[in-house]
Amino acid sequence: MEEQSEGQLYLQRVKKVEEIRNSGINPYPNHYRRQNVAEGVHRDMADMTPEEVEASGKRYVLAGRVMAIRNFGKAAFIHLEDSTGRIQVFMKRDNLGPEGFSRFKTWDVGDIAGVAGTPFVTRTGELTILAAESELLTKSVRPLPEKWHGLKDIELRYRQRYVDLIANPQVRDVFRKRNQLVKHLRSYLDENDFLEVETPMMQPIPGGAVARPFVTHHNTLNMDLYLRVAPELYLKRLVVGGFERVYEINRNFRNEGISTMHNPEFTMLEFYMAYADYRDMMDFTEELLREAVKGTLGRTDVTYQDMEVDFAKKFRRISFREALLGVDGVEEKHLENHADALDYVRERNIKVHDKDPLGKLNLKIFEQFIEPDLVDPTFVYDYPVDVSPLSRRSDNDPEIAERFELFIAGMEIANGFSELNDPRDQEGRFRQQVAERETGDEEAHRMDLDYIRALEYGLPPTAGEGIGIDRLAMIVTDSPSIRDVILFPHQRTSNP
Repeated sequence: MEEQSEGQLYLQRVKKVEEIRNSGINPYPNHYRRQNVAEGVHRDMADMTPEEVEASGKRYVLAGRVMAIRNFGKAAFIHLEDSTGRIQVFMKRDNLGPEGFSRFKTWDVGDIAGVAGTPFVTRTGELTILAAESELLTKSVRPLPEKWHGLKDIELRYRQRYVDLIANPQVRDVFRKRNQLVKHLRSYLDENDFLEVETPMMQPIPGGAVARPFVTHHNTLNMDLYLRVAPELYLKRLVVGGFERVYEINRNFRNEGISTMHNPEFTMLEFYMAYADYRDMMDFTEELLREAVKGTLGRTDVTYQDMEVDFAKKFRRISFREALLGVDGVEEKHLENHADALDYVRERNIKVHDKDPLGKLNLKIFEQFIEPDLVDPTFVYDYPVDVSPLSRRSDNDPEIAERFELFIAGMEIANGFSELNDPRDQEGRFRQQVAERETGDEEAHRMDLDYIRALEYGLPPTAGEGIGIDRLAMIVTDSPSIRDVILFPHQRTSNP
């Protein structure tokens, strides 16, 4: 028999919808009340013998998507899937009656249907519902893709996530785990007296991260606004106002490229803790992530892309300087002299600008030669001040910022520091950033005089941190791309 194209099937199903309507039946009713789910039926019957299952006589009312149909003339087996799982249903003409069975014959794989009946176990040992009643609830006019070629086109999977979720149960599991991860992060913070807040998504001055913002325009106010690159400066304003422990789990927007680790719209957990420094924050973060991973997976060991990561072990800690001196060819002079550092990166074809400050040159070396090899959870701390415009200077070395980044499986997962609360120092850092913007760095900070004013009222000694939820979810779910853990990642537009 010649295989029909997807387009031919689509036209057949559209025609079938009209035939159903013409028979006096609504193919899209809205009155069905499901009483049970597949998982519940399996749980109810789990410890029963086949004889006990059939003798129970319990009536179940289920609804879900038809994922398979096996016809045998006057009977058929279907697989009905809901959000909890699948269950087999036996559709028999003798039970449904001629009219009911005739209506069932209009069903296709992909339709959403309701059935009511009693359980039994087939000769092959599969728990099954013997349908006494059935109803078409939603007619699907597009055939599910795996019937033809499988949903293997990864761009199509992201673009048509709704089909991806139908066709691939493991994808649904990824997002359930992501949900659990966020739930456990939130729970740990709540238990430690943090207050969850919301700060503006549209800001008159973008700040809190070195990133290029998206710009929009407010017509009534006749002013440009920016989608936030980070909530940092607003959260610290709240600490000034007396909320000593605050956090936000929400979206950030950065006008940057798309890759396996970058999406222009992403989710960040950002939190601040008064009367703590960056070392306290490292201790807190280690326990926060350990508990969140354990709560999500039921264990602390994770395999990510064939790399073994154990959150139970104490996280490694290494200074930025110590890490750089471990790179082949890097010497003290490269950490202390701009010309030597520039020569080093130029010789290795690392893209930089001649006027980039020394700390930025060293950061490029770090990102190229160290970051990809940091598999075990590792805190790298004491970054150069000139790449840490919002971090407090070290009392021991004014060129060093009390800042850390956490790396896992070769990815930056978190960035934290002792907050800069000296308004004059902060103003000077902003002015340096403005100067860098004037030389062409579109990611550098703008001057935020209102934030300076807030600091002048007094920010207590505070530590803060941002954790990338998407990247952490990648590790927990063993997903190779950030787009695998974002339900609707950004892509170029395409005709439907």
